[in-house]
Amino acid sequence: MSVKPYVVILLTGVLSACQQTAEPVKASLGDGWQLVWQDEFSQNTLDLAKWQHEVNCRGGGNDEQQCYTARSENSFVKNGLLHIVARQEQYTGPLHNRDEVSSDAEREKVATQPFTSARLRTKNLADWRYGRFEIRAKLPAGQGAWPAIWMLPTDWHYGRWASSGEIDIMEAVNLKTLTDDKTAPAGSLETRVHGTLHYGGPAPENVYSGTPYRFNEADNPADNFHVYALEWQQDEIRWYVDDVHYATFHHDHWYSTSQQQDGSFIENKGFAPFDQRFHLLLNFAVGGNWPANVNDKGVDFAGYPKQMLVDYVRVFQCSKNIETGIGCATTQPSAVQIKGK
Repeated sequence: MSVKPYVVILLTGVLSACQQTAEPVKASLGDGWQLVWQDEFSQNTLDLAKWQHEVNCRGGGNDEQQCYTARSENSFVKNGLLHIVARQEQYTGPLHNRDEVSSDAEREKVATQPFTSARLRTKNLADWRYGRFEIRAKLPAGQGAWPAIWMLPTDWHYGRWASSGEIDIMEAVNLKTLTDDKTAPAGSLETRVHGTLHYGGPAPENVYSGTPYRFNEADNPADNFHVYALEWQQDEIRWYVDDVHYATFHHDHWYSTSQQQDGSFIENKGFAPFDQRFHLLLNFAVGGNWPANVNDKGVDFAGYPKQMLVDYVRVFQCSKNIETGIGCATTQPSAVQIKGK
């Protein structure tokens, strides 16, 4: 979900392997996954023992155009679903989350945006190192709509973004607009979702690697619910859509460097940065550097309010080895092997 204008490492010759034109083959769930945390949204209120709202108008560091609020107009639970609602309305609110700044002067800064929405997180309520994360969701459509299901480090052990990493379970931009995917048939609508890792050094020394999964146009993720999942173990991370294992990233291809006080960089050893505890985030952004520069470009203000619907969030740990998460993998040989730097 973070800034993406810097060093880009994407698959180019192998992307078609995970862009579906025929019925995809589903993987059999690996043995040993034990449910350790869940929210089925079965109550008609958001469980604040599990989720907290971010409240800020800073644009996510991506030049996004929304203020995130804790208002019920922007997030609520009803009929077994979490609704994250983006509204087109001029709104002024705090520039920063209160826990991100230390001075009263910074806390008093405000900003105004043309949209409101919500960003929920489990920070300081629940976090994990390794596991399987499943989210069943239906996504918003339109130019500028940017829903995301992702993870950030709780303690930023290796330093500021992206030295400490970021895990994007699912992102989508501009669904149901005319796609700019060169491998799709001419005139096709946007159906892609993306799985990505951010790593490397502190911005602008950050890099990211990932790959998209393209749905058949008749099954657009803005029209139907789908299950987005990620399996994270010590030495690799895997992405899934509806139990289709579409991508794997092995630890040999990620890395982390930290900047010292004298400006020099050191490389963090082992499985850094993806060897620390991360928490979950769910949000619906509007605009930003990524969606505004692809497909039809810009932001279409029509059609709001729009919503991202979440049916459930489930977290599993590998009971065969909780310390490493190894031994429960759900794999398919057809999955793309993502290559980093």
